[in-house]
Amino acid sequence: MSREDQKQLLNQRLENLSLDTRAVRSGFIASSEGEHSPAVFMTSSFTYASASDAAAHFSGKVKGNIYSRFTNPSVRVFEDKLANLEGGERAIGTASGMGAILTMGLAYLAAGDHLLSSRDLFGSTVSLFNKYFKKLGIEVTYVDGTDLDAWQAAMQPNTKLLYCETPSNPLSQIVDVQKLSQIAKKGGALLAVDNCFCTPALQRPLELGADIVIHSATKYLDGQGRAVGGALVGSNELMEHAYGVVRTGGVSMSPFNAWIFAKGLETLGLRMRAHAEAALKIAEWLEAQPQVTKVHYAGLTSHPDHKLAAAQQSGFGGIIGFEVTSTKLGLVEAAWQVIDATEVLSITGNLGDVRSTITHPTTTTHGRLSDEERAQAGINDGLIRLSVGLESVEDIQADLARGLALL
Repeated sequence: MSREDQKQLLNQRLENLSLDTRAVRSGFIASSEGEHSPAVFMTSSFTYASASDAAAHFSGKVKGNIYSRFTNPSVRVFEDKLANLEGGERAIGTASGMGAILTMGLAYLAAGDHLLSSRDLFGSTVSLFNKYFKKLGIEVTYVDGTDLDAWQAAMQPNTKLLYCETPSNPLSQIVDVQKLSQIAKKGGALLAVDNCFCTPALQRPLELGADIVIHSATKYLDGQGRAVGGALVGSNELMEHAYGVVRTGGVSMSPFNAWIFAKGLETLGLRMRAHAEAALKIAEWLEAQPQVTKVHYAGLTSHPDHKLAAAQQSGFGGIIGFEVTSTKLGLVEAAWQVIDATEVLSITGNLGDVRSTITHPTTTTHGRLSDEERAQAGINDGLIRLSVGLESVEDIQADLARGLALL
């Protein structure tokens, strides 16, 4: 039986099983060595039985490994596992989350096309769109992600791609993926959704009508802050275009990183449920603190998008944004005071780790945006982003309380 036939049989066996089971069992077929856990194929190239065998592989007449820039067994295990969890036909691994977004642009947009995006985005994504997509002749428009009328009004005849994060970074805005998909399809455009904050354990955008799912595998897919990578997921037809960009442009995922991500996916459901459970408790606690003026977490009933999040997600994730104020300090100084007083939390721009992390978006992750861009995105100078890890809830609260008491 060929490996393709083995893969098809494996997928059939797993089809009706839970996400937790598929996270552990999908994507991996042992080699002739019979290994129980995926191996790491640390090789740049692959050999062939003859010159004609090599020619058959390079021409595509025979499926198989050629060069690790675009064919590697370890990367393929990660891609197959992620595609299974997202409900997509195929996934393409990339060197980073930003590499995945760049691949998206090169694969589905061309000079003269229009990209319509939600405004509340990761700072580097905005920089990529504004500095480099526009440089390639791609028109970019931003709208309030929660305003469906604004999306519809901003559609143009040359709109080819709609893009959003949901929940968004760092304010946890929720976009109605199903309704946005209808707007995209009516206008003949694709819809790409960044599913970084929820992962397929809590949300599956393809099932809601999205065409492409984007991931920074660096975050929750790994879950332990060990490696950098990204991915796109969708239909075979769409992913073939992305594969062409990765193959030619070299925005490739390394085999070792792919192995790390595949192992991370095995515990994804377990971790995401634990992150979400702890984050809700901490968000509720933060709302009760007098120094906190606003908490951005869709799990709270006070969040304007709570009902929508509850309808299209099976959990609310582990990212909280909260705004602080002080009678003695300016907003930036107050936020820094809280961050600097922590002793357990890690001060870093990364998120999705078993270790809780804390950062000040205005001066870190969104620091390259102009004051106007941050204001349009609703990023207040007193905003702090907290990625809730797997430490004790009580210990995280005590660590935050130490700084809040100084305001």
